[in-house]
Amino acid sequence: MHNVAPVTNVAGRDRTLRLAFASAVVSLVAAFAAVGSTIPLFNIYRAEDGFTNAGISMTVVAYSAATLTALVVLGRLSNHLGRRPTSIASLVLLLLGCVLLLNVHDIGILIAGRLLMGLGAGLGSSSITTYIVDAAPARPAWLASVASSQTVMLGLAVGAIASGTLVQFGPWPRQLIFLIVIALLLASVALIVVSPETATPMPCAWRSLRPRVCVPVRVRSLLPVAAAVFLATWAAGAFYQAFVPALVEEQLHTRSPLVVGLVFAAYMAPSVLGAPLGGRFAPAAAQRLGMTAFLAGMIGIVTAILTGTLALFIAATMVAGAGQGIAISAATRGLLHGSTLADRASIFSAIYLLSYSGATIPALIAGHLSNTFSLPQIALGYGALALIATLLTVIAAHNPRTDATGSTPPGE
Repeated sequence: MHNVAPVTNVAGRDRTLRLAFASAVVSLVAAFAAVGSTIPLFNIYRAEDGFTNAGISMTVVAYSAATLTALVVLGRLSNHLGRRPTSIASLVLLLLGCVLLLNVHDIGILIAGRLLMGLGAGLGSSSITTYIVDAAPARPAWLASVASSQTVMLGLAVGAIASGTLVQFGPWPRQLIFLIVIALLLASVALIVVSPETATPMPCAWRSLRPRVCVPVRVRSLLPVAAAVFLATWAAGAFYQAFVPALVEEQLHTRSPLVVGLVFAAYMAPSVLGAPLGGRFAPAAAQRLGMTAFLAGMIGIVTAILTGTLALFIAATMVAGAGQGIAISAATRGLLHGSTLADRASIFSAIYLLSYSGATIPALIAGHLSNTFSLPQIALGYGALALIATLLTVIAAHNPRTDATGSTPPGE
């Protein structure tokens, strides 16, 4: 690890920070492309290796549980070791997961590979996202929150589409996508190595391993609504990972891996497009707008599943995805309000702890229920969760306080 020497030339300093910002964004895309690349393969594992819906759901739970563990234990490590080494460590863990997934014929191997990916994604969710915020340009003001929250969605979409395409049309359908992702992860490591450090390492790194997640007092009042946003939207994302491959085949009558990838990407990609739109509004208004659109999309998704209409399913998925992008980036922007270098790793740990809790707990419950209830009935449960979260957001969302006197920005 190396630190950047003091730069007296502002232009030179800006160039080094732009390099760090670009490297961190590329690395986060590669990290979550690795995570998304597995999804179109689930139907192949189901057809060729006999994996069940409950087993696939358990792989999602293993991934999310590993991510939660990494967030709780390692979430503040980048404050002590620096952003670069912890970011590199996260990429290496993801790379090892991809290596393991090159030869999957047993559910245990799939779970182990996803568990390694979860550890890498958890560490990256705090270290790489914090690196992005540290190095982001000051203008536009929304760029840091959008890049840190939506690059994850972009990576998942890229990974799912690329995997679906290669599985359906390329050679070595079970291996090629992982070989490509391994190359991307190695390139990302190289980019981080040549990028500058943005944090001053602190002693006593071992103390940071004690489980502790905290949000600064000044934005703590925003946490209940932010939690509702993260829990509901990430629960829907986990639903897409665990159950949409089977839904596409059983309810929407197609077995195409590319369609599976496109359907998953139709949820994630509009999130990236919706996020800058949310930057035009105050955080509270953007959260209300985003969650209302998310709920409308979820209603359309449930309707499409019940009627077996693929076109409605994809259209509603895109509406829900755009809504989640607006809501997630606005909630992130609120929690980052007035943050310092020392705050950011803990804030992102809290954000992703809530997010992956939303992914893990409903998926665990749904996995157990999948042997009793039909997939359309499980989808109704996720729709009910979206309704509750939207009502809480509409009623209780408010903007961060701007000063010690308690004044708030306009538009609350």
